[in-house]
Amino acid sequence: IPHFFNSSHTHYYTPMISSTLIQKTLKENNIMAFNTHIPLHFELVNKENRKEIEALTVFSEQASFIESVKDCLQEADELELWRPVGIYDGNTLVGFSMYGYFPEPAPGQLWLDRLLIDRKYQGKGYGKQAVLALLSKLYMEYSSNTVYLSVYENNRHAIQLYQQLGFRFNGEYDAKGERIMV
Repeated sequence: IPHFFNSSHTHYYTPMISSTLIQKTLKENNIMAFNTHIPLHFELVNKENRKEIEALTVFSEQASFIESVKDCLQEADELELWRPVGIYDGNTLVGFSMYGYFPEPAPGQLWLDRLLIDRKYQGKGYGKQAVLALLSKLYMEYSSNTVYLSVYENNRHAIQLYQQLGFRFNGEYDAKGERIMV
């Protein structure tokens, strides 16, 4: 069981984010799935880009919202279900994300578990663009209509963004006390 999942959960409220909703949200934000107009793309973390990705940072007041990239990558090294990626605008690394599909509890859960935009690139729309592009990527890669994420209650900017994109709290918390959104 991944660290974020609290096995004491006895019920699962799973509102669906349909492919139609994803496409509608992408269209409303003038972003089409896998359209060449999306400046962002994702590259799996590998030995060539790992050090640069590990150097990504957030503002000090955001540090409690997410583990360091180095810690995330160490976790991904230990559990192959994670897919850590660099977020690039052209050749410029602007952020990091980590996602994965976990078969337990049945029928499985697709998690967009980590997302950060480097502090040098915050406030430029990369966060919203990254989430939209990741949702498209996750749908294409896993054909899943349900995506989970977790967020600390005091991370108001992230909550507002996720709610704009159709995520809702499901009433549950992960093992670290973050509220789960679906």
